[in-house]
Amino acid sequence: MTETNRSIRLGQLGFHPGEHKMAVFLQGEEGGAFVVEDAASGKVVFRGKLRGPIQSEASGEQLYQAVFSELDQPGTYRMKGSQGEASAVFAIGEEVFHDAHQAMLKAFYYLRCGMELEEKHAAPWTHKACHLTPAIVYGQEDRRIDVCGGWHDAGDFGKYVGPGAKAVADLLLAYEDAPQAFAAPVHIPESGSGVPDVLSECRYELEWMLKMQDTETDGVFHKVTTLKFPSFSCMPEDDLADLYLSPISAAATGCFAGVMAMAARVYKPVDPAFAKRCLDAAIRAWGWLVRNPEVPGFKNPPEIKTGEYGDSNDRDERFWAAAELYRTTGESEYHAAFRKLAEEANFYLYRLGWADMGGYGVLAYLRLPAAQQDAALAGKLKQGWIAQADDFLKRSEQDGYGISLLPSHYIWGSNMLVMNHAMTLLIAHQWTGKEAYRACAYNHLQYIFGCNPVDLSYVTGVGSRYFMEPHYRPGIGDGIKEPVPGMVSGGPNKGLQDEVAKKELSGQPPAKCFLDHSESYSTNEITIYWNSPTVYVTAQFTKSRVAAHA
Repeated sequence: MTETNRSIRLGQLGFHPGEHKMAVFLQGEEGGAFVVEDAASGKVVFRGKLRGPIQSEASGEQLYQAVFSELDQPGTYRMKGSQGEASAVFAIGEEVFHDAHQAMLKAFYYLRCGMELEEKHAAPWTHKACHLTPAIVYGQEDRRIDVCGGWHDAGDFGKYVGPGAKAVADLLLAYEDAPQAFAAPVHIPESGSGVPDVLSECRYELEWMLKMQDTETDGVFHKVTTLKFPSFSCMPEDDLADLYLSPISAAATGCFAGVMAMAARVYKPVDPAFAKRCLDAAIRAWGWLVRNPEVPGFKNPPEIKTGEYGDSNDRDERFWAAAELYRTTGESEYHAAFRKLAEEANFYLYRLGWADMGGYGVLAYLRLPAAQQDAALAGKLKQGWIAQADDFLKRSEQDGYGISLLPSHYIWGSNMLVMNHAMTLLIAHQWTGKEAYRACAYNHLQYIFGCNPVDLSYVTGVGSRYFMEPHYRPGIGDGIKEPVPGMVSGGPNKGLQDEVAKKELSGQPPAKCFLDHSESYSTNEITIYWNSPTVYVTAQFTKSRVAAHA
């Protein structure tokens, strides 16, 4: 990783007219002057005063904020401080996030399993078809099932239903909330079919998920992986060990039912037959959940050493499933189940993670017509969502970089929290029109694009200084220096849960516990569910603005 040396931090892609604009100075004084100059002529176009100092416990820095939201004229600029320090050149324009948005959506194509990535769509990051053999059902070694397809989850080649459901849900929500952001093709094999590429890409994962539903019981297998991870430099087509289907779990079955019911609704206008397949599968999965009301949380079988994605509480997945099935079918059975689970509320209601999925259930319910809602329950849920957004806003106002993470939140995949929080804020803005929520979400996105303590864009190929060495096996094994573009890093992790991080980052403050090293999987891996909320957020900041949800 290049040594951090710039004393002015800002989002490397620039800013939109009409949106919040902030840079962060590492040196300065309260009320100190800063200017913004036209990059070509040197003419001063904005003068302002620094806010601060703000002591950042998370990064160990004393910071000053430079806010210049009034500057809306498209162009290229440079910021300077009173002591001559200068920022990198940045842009103001309507399309500053367009290429990043496209790249982060295209990244899902590069993670496809079971098909050749051909030169015309993937060059130079091509590879042959992989993981084509049927998988062994764990505990039933004479039974094999075709589960080819879907996305590799992360830096390894495992495929996991829960993380896949979160990723698809984020992308479908992004499409529902900002369809204009998906008008341009991203050059995948299905481009030009008349179906938006985001729906074609999600369908590739959904078709795999449909194969993960057990035809004998209607439950859903938790994951499909080899018994252990392959070597760091293994290319997908060279991973030839036996594939195993881990046992059915309630968490996988619940989120499967939720995302399939959601997909049935979204795909109905473009492919009614596929939508029916999704809904039928969701209803069958719900039947399994009803027949299995109390199921132990998933744990890896002893022989399986790949990512566990354990989840001891399946109530949030059942909650999401009930909400989506009710929204899609209108049937009272699902409404009753949803209300019962909401009343018990023995899970996190407003989170959008792969383990804590209650937020997706809340969203599905609150987007129903009022006549189909329990008014008191809907009011309570909306109040709770807005209270969560208010908490994020309050924290962000106390943070030097303007984001809502506390020092304790810099965990494995901290950038997912950054983007999930931005989603929460943007949805609160849709409901209330409160601009502070939108501005705060914009700061969260600028953090991902470089306004952060390590002065790097956390998205490969995006910005002027981006991380180069993700923990991603094809990126290690292909011999190509430039990483696959559009992949979001997990980000700082104070837990230092790999040997390289332990050696290099010991003693660093939480927000600086990041290492651009391919073996630092606990700080620098990539996953589908870190990309997906980031795509949701970039979709919201497009030239065309969608009407606020009622």
